Parts: sequence; structure tokens; C-alpha cells
Amino acid sequence: MASPEKDNRSAARRALDEQIAAEPPLAPPTLPADAAPSTMESKLRPRAMAVAGIVENGVVRPLEPAVKLPEHSRVIIVAAEAP
Repeated sequence: MASPEKDNRSAARRALDEQIAAEPPLAPPTLPADAAPSTMESKLRPRAMAVAGIVENGVVRPLEPAVKLPEHSRVIIVAAEAP
């Protein structure tokens, strides 16, 4: 378990966070009775994929050489801390 860290938020940010946390949760959306369920993947255009990679000199390189990403692809980078 990670040890708690010092709270570095400003007083204004802390007050805003408390205000947001105190708001009631949003009501579930109203759907027609005959609405068919759909997966999250069906909402993603184009289809998303996960690729393992390594960072070398500030450039992310996929580990699998067969993976080719189209030019100007949108990516989300999730990095683990170095051991």
C-alpha cells in the first residue's frame, strides 16, 4: 500500500473538490423500454487496441514489430513507474 502524500492543492482547488464531492450523483439516463444494450467497444470509432511499447529517447516504440499505427493516430499512453 502506498503511503499518503502531502496535499499540495491550493485552498481554492480544495474547496472546489469538496463542492464537487458534495453534489448529489446524477440520475441514470432515461431509456426507452425496448432499448438494446450495447458494449463500450461499439462506441469507439475506429476500433481501439492496446499495444505494449517502450520509451527510448522520448519516443514510444511498440514492442511488436508487426504493429503499424496509421499516421496521426490518436493514442493514450499509460506508463508504469520504472522499478
